[in-house]
Amino acid sequence: MTLEVSVPATTIRRMRIGVIGCGKISGIYFQNLPQLPQTGVVRCADLDVERAKEAAERHGVPSAGSVEDLLADDSVDLVVNLTIPAAHVAVGLAAVRAGKHVYAEKPLALAVDDARLLLAEAAGLGVRVGSAPDTFLGAGLQTARALLDEGAIGTPRAGAVHMLSPGHEHWHPEPDFYYQRGGGPLFDMGPYYLTALVNLLGPVAAVSAVATSASPTRRTPAGREIPVEVPTHVSAVLEFAGGATVTAVFSFDVPASTVPHGIELYGSAGTLVVHDPNNFGGPVLVGGAGEWREEELRTPWSANSRGLGVAEMVAAISAGRDHRASATLALHVLDTMETIHTAAERGERLPVHTTCTRPEPFTTF
Repeated sequence: MTLEVSVPATTIRRMRIGVIGCGKISGIYFQNLPQLPQTGVVRCADLDVERAKEAAERHGVPSAGSVEDLLADDSVDLVVNLTIPAAHVAVGLAAVRAGKHVYAEKPLALAVDDARLLLAEAAGLGVRVGSAPDTFLGAGLQTARALLDEGAIGTPRAGAVHMLSPGHEHWHPEPDFYYQRGGGPLFDMGPYYLTALVNLLGPVAAVSAVATSASPTRRTPAGREIPVEVPTHVSAVLEFAGGATVTAVFSFDVPASTVPHGIELYGSAGTLVVHDPNNFGGPVLVGGAGEWREEELRTPWSANSRGLGVAEMVAAISAGRDHRASATLALHVLDTMETIHTAAERGERLPVHTTCTRPEPFTTF
């Protein structure tokens, strides 16, 4: 995959990036960041220094080594934190205390209180925090956003979300952390769907939910057992401040399904269907009166553009404006997920105490 970028890059100050965490997800970041405006990777690090050095050689990164060395390197302006979720806050705090901006993989943290600590430290030190997912900046979800804003389906009233899978042990080489605290289908895949929904509908006001686990252990194809510490099937009702109500199911317990991953929104004048928000592209469908039409995507970001949120954050810092994949958005999504789990445990409808504004629409730089 090659990103096609046509950007007046001279208007954006170059940001020297250090990547911490050279595991499976890092490859697409190493591939994309050099092609995005003013986001050159100058250093990478990992707890396994040899893995960092191998990644640097493979992707042409000038320097590699330990996390401590990267944080002490004054040539690094912004840290892209690709560590496991349990390490996101600790690494983020170390980075902001070193005077560096931070962009973290999702989720921002495992708990709202931890995320608040990171945001407070960053604000006090005058650096920024951003967070994945950035798929909501892609062509599919931005086309859907434009259609909603234009009134293509009237007033959004309801919706449905489905993320149904048999679980990551069927494909991931090291799936254990998906079944530990901070994992499960909600914390793993929920950020894509909830971020997309907030981009489309605005903040969530209240939730109710039921959560279960099919088994206390999971078994890999090789026969190794993995203990399960989190719910693996979550059914939630999301009440949005704007008035819409969306039902959402996130599962690692579905062996097979004819229901595609995606989002449907039901409005007063039609229905909007958005492809899997874990992707950047389409298709995007609008239906009404028994007919469906596929909409032409309105922005160029339909390929796997992970890192787009980093580049948009760099452009925002340069321009002195808010970045779209913001910590405030990520905190609200985290709070919504945490509240869903609490609502399921208590059997209650609960308010979501944080809020945020819908990010501004995005076409390109």
